[in-house]
Formats: sequence, C-alpha cells, structure tokens
Amino acid sequence: MGERKMSSGSRLVKEGEGEGEDIWAKATKAADDLYILRDTYFPPNPLDKISKLQSQSDLSLNLLDSIPLEYRKSPVQRATYEYLKGKLLDVVPEYNKEAEDHLSKAVKLNPSLADAWLCLGNCIWKKGDLPSAKNCFNLALSKGANKKILCSENQAQIVEESIQHAKDAITLDVKDGNSWYNLGNACLTSFFVTGAWDHSKLLQSLKAYQNAVNHYLENYERALSGFEAAALKDPSLNATEEVQKMINLLDKLENLLRGQARTKRLASLASSLAAVNCKLPDSFVFFLDVNSSYIRASVDQLSEGLNRAVAIVGKVLFFVKQENATPLYYLVCDSNQICFVLSVYGMRNDAIKEGDQLTLLEPYYHYVDFSWKGKHYNFKSVRVDFTEQVLVNGKVLSSHHAVRSSIYAQHKP
Repeated sequence: MGERKMSSGSRLVKEGEGEGEDIWAKATKAADDLYILRDTYFPPNPLDKISKLQSQSDLSLNLLDSIPLEYRKSPVQRATYEYLKGKLLDVVPEYNKEAEDHLSKAVKLNPSLADAWLCLGNCIWKKGDLPSAKNCFNLALSKGANKKILCSENQAQIVEESIQHAKDAITLDVKDGNSWYNLGNACLTSFFVTGAWDHSKLLQSLKAYQNAVNHYLENYERALSGFEAAALKDPSLNATEEVQKMINLLDKLENLLRGQARTKRLASLASSLAAVNCKLPDSFVFFLDVNSSYIRASVDQLSEGLNRAVAIVGKVLFFVKQENATPLYYLVCDSNQICFVLSVYGMRNDAIKEGDQLTLLEPYYHYVDFSWKGKHYNFKSVRVDFTEQVLVNGKVLSSHHAVRSSIYAQHKP
C-alpha cells in the first residue's frame, strides 16, 4: 500500500492502519496545538502562561500515554512516541532532563527525524551546552531545509551564520513573521557585537523589525508608536516600560535644555571655544589615515544626517543620567551658545565629563520635532558612534575608553 505523511513529517503511517493512525494523529495535533498556545498566548502575568502550558502539557501527555502498546512496537512508532513525549515535556522555559532523555532516544531510534533533532537542540540549549545544541541544529538542517530549524541557530549565538539561516528561512516562507523577527534579532546582535561599526547590519535589522532600532536611531516618535503597538499585542514584552523610559528621557532632556536657555554660564563657556581649531593630532591622522583638518561648523550649520569632513566644538554642560545603558547622553553647547543633545555609542561613561571641551568629527545630526500624547518635543540632536570621532580637551581617547558590547543569550521559547 502507499504511504503518506502525518503532521510535521514526524511519522510515516501506512494506509489502512485505521484506529492506530487516528490516535497518532490526535497525539501529534495535541503537541502542535500546545506549541501554538506557547507562541500566541501572552497573559499580563507570565506565570499564568507557564501554568496553562503545564496543564495542557499534562493533558497531552495523558493522551500520548493512552496509545496502546501494540501501536508502539516498530522503531518508527517508538521514535515518534519518544519525540512527542520529549517535545511535550520541553514546552516550558526551564531545562527538563526527562525531555532531553526522551528526545535523545527518539533520534537514536530514527536519526532522520528532523523535528526531533530540532527539539533536542532547543532542550540542550536551555542548559547552556551551546556546542551540542549547534550540533543538533546542524544535524536537523542536514535532513532538509526547514524555516524553524534555520531560525533556531540564532538562539545559539552563531551570529553571522544565524543571519544567513534567518534569510534562508524567509526564502522558504516570506510571510512568516517569526523568520523576519529572527533576522532582525541576528542583524541587531551583529551590530552590537561588532561595536556598532557595521551600519549595514543596523539598517538590515531596521528593515526586519523597526521598533527597537527606531529607539537607537533616535526616531523617537516611531519608536514610541512601535513600542506602544507591541505592548497591546504582547503585554509580556515589557514594551510599556520602554515607552515610559523614553518619555522620562525626553522630559529630562527638554527640562535641561529649557533651563540652559541663554544663561550667563553659556556665554562664558562659549567664549572659550572661539579659538579652538579642528586640526587633529599627528598621531591621530597617521593612525586613521584621514585629513588633518575638518571644516568647522556650528550646530545650526549642520545638515540633517551624516556631516562628512565637518567638525563641531562644544562644552559639556551635563551628563544626562537615564535608565538604559546605551547610548550615553550629554547636554552640550557650541561657540554660538546653541545647546544640543549629544548621544554617544561605544564609549565608557567616564570618558567624557562635565566641563570637558569636545571636538566631534563627522557628526550625525537630527532635528527632533514631534508631539506625543499632547506634549511637544523639539531639540537639536547630534550622534557619534565611535570613540575615534571624539577629541576630549584636544586629545584622542585611549583604547580603554572604548566599549565593545557583549551579548548574553536568554532562552525565551
């Protein structure tokens, strides 16, 4: 007789098995439904989700164990049983040794069971054994392309490989939101791991998922809208908290700028900047192979976006404390007594102090002007992404002032 596949390719069942085929189909569907619940149920209290998953898992396990022994005799049947049992046990966020044992038995009984390798990789990843998890994912990939498997490499922090795998997953199903989400994660991870050097990765992640990246590009209005929408869709994402953090920062910046408007202190600080030139130290020029001088400009002469071969000089008025570690924010004034917000990436917070004179090379300028919930925000914003773009009191920053971010993985099924 002919053969046909059951759900997810988990088992080949011969036609005519009747009751046996039906009970396996029910058990497989129960496992699939459990994972749909995991991926779509987001109550305000995350503990409620875990409780519901555990309850549904127990019911599904009872259904699986009700399959008569006569339908668990062949190696394929035993492998399917072990796979489904391990998958059902592994649905909760914590590592489960029993789940690993069942999934290990499944792949030994049927090494061609790709979904079992994928589940085993996820399970092992939870206990922190990344090399073994990667090996499982690679073995799953060797059984054939699968968008879920391709996305799982991202969880193992193989950053550059995960970008390609996420792209491959999208080619299998361009409408799959989870694949786009994984691509955004991979590109954004790569951006920070490399110390924010490769802007193409940031732009790729922006295209893949814009909410978080809008924050870092200081597209505040779009970031607020995106986080607010995310909060409505999934309360467990803590997006509401991100909205409040951003509002707190914007309010603080507005208050500081308003308090510095044309004070006597500004006039005194600005006068000390008039004689500053933008000639770079010889060692700096040699090391970076750049021109020794830049066109000096005031903040109001900057163009929107990146200002190449341009330098601005300013005095640091305040270090702006905020709830996120990155970027660092400062309130700065230039020689024309114009105050602006400076955001700095890739730098330790002790590199720049209040009262320091800054020379900012090739600054990225953005005029922030938008309203949110009835309040209007408008200010001049300057961003520098690398320590090499900043001279502090005429001196190049030493290498220990640079920060290269580390990414720590947390498994969130």
